Amino acid sequence: MDLIDAQLRLPAVEPEWVERVRGPGGPLGDMAHAVGGPFHVLHPARFAENAAGFRRVLAEYQVPGRVYFGKKANKSGCWLEECTRTDTGVDVASVPEFAEALAHGIRGHEIVVTGAAKSDRLVWLAARHGALLAVDALDELDRVCALAETAGTPRILLRVLPETNPHSRFGFTGDELGEAIRRCVAAGDALRIEGFSFHLNGYEVAPRAALAAELIERCRAARAAGLPADSISIGGGFAVDYLDSADWERFQREAEDSRSLAELFHAGKQFTHFYPYHSEPTGSRMLAAILDTDGLAARLRETGTRLLLEPGRALLDGCGFSVFPVQGYKPRQDYGIVTVAGLSMSISEQWKGSEYLPDPVLWPESGPGEPVSACVGGSSCLDYDMLSWRKIAFPRAPRPGDLLVYPNTAGYQMDKNETEFHQLPLPARIVVSTENERARWRIERPLS
Repeated sequence: MDLIDAQLRLPAVEPEWVERVRGPGGPLGDMAHAVGGPFHVLHPARFAENAAGFRRVLAEYQVPGRVYFGKKANKSGCWLEECTRTDTGVDVASVPEFAEALAHGIRGHEIVVTGAAKSDRLVWLAARHGALLAVDALDELDRVCALAETAGTPRILLRVLPETNPHSRFGFTGDELGEAIRRCVAAGDALRIEGFSFHLNGYEVAPRAALAAELIERCRAARAAGLPADSISIGGGFAVDYLDSADWERFQREAEDSRSLAELFHAGKQFTHFYPYHSEPTGSRMLAAILDTDGLAARLRETGTRLLLEPGRALLDGCGFSVFPVQGYKPRQDYGIVTVAGLSMSISEQWKGSEYLPDPVLWPESGPGEPVSACVGGSSCLDYDMLSWRKIAFPRAPRPGDLLVYPNTAGYQMDKNETEFHQLPLPARIVVSTENERARWRIERPLS
């Protein structure tokens, strides 16, 4: 157990509100009793704080712009309610997402529509409601122009294919972009091109700043051709800090030794990559670093260019956790296997050929028994249905009636791949508030 403690302890960095729910006197046990299965806990006030951080950076740098919440990162409606309250826009990519945003009070001009090869219905809705459309291809641009006759004047951004990611299926190549500009000029008042957009993989500051500077120049050239073009969108990809630096660095050192790493995972499981669970800078600080790079903020101000961004994970940092009731514990020679009520589809990193590394927390922690290490499996009949291949250090053997709490799962983890496999219901969603030092909660219901 000493070796496991040294190698595998990866406690999550967690905000204060979590302790009010999970700690002594908190309502976690009552929630579990009410639900009777796996559930997600959501804290909208933290979302509002994260959104305010991004807006504060734009204000400090005197850069005009708008923050759009990347809705695909989490399906709950409570975030949209915070968007209406905090003047945060919403990034959608489907008709149901668009309709849900409207139903929660988001106005059309506060929505940006992204994604590839959008349906005619989605394009029509966007134009009808005055939403901003990120156009991805020449044939899509033609459909947008055709639908404008019945829907109104579409507002569009042209999405650029980054040279650093030439094999992406998204965005215009240089030659295609030139043709798109010509078609926009020919369309005249039937189309309003408001600028350009991109999305980069990874979490590096410098490439984002460099491509943003390039798009500023594209806007200037488009304006010279008579187009409005006063905005650029740098997409999402703002990093999140899940673990403290010392724990992450220790794990990375272990990961360099594949033989040692294999010992840390059930069945010697091997992985080709892990999300960077500790990064610097993160969230709104990363936005500040981008604006600081090569005078980008000054360039935006000088050219009157608006900066749009579409964070998803970063707005959801610290906004929720996922809870799985323990159904059984099976000891093996040197570690155990925990089985929980629920499926690994609710921890989406596992379904991208990787592992969600922050430690799940055993609740309650106290109880009889010696410390153990154990992996965590889901309740399906699939051998690869594993919430944690990694051998987790627990203060005692988990037993039926306990809960495993997976921290900081709101951003892309808790519902991206969820399924009703085995006809199991999807985990419930519980919305909490912690005003006046007391945690109050409600089960989130879909809009009728």
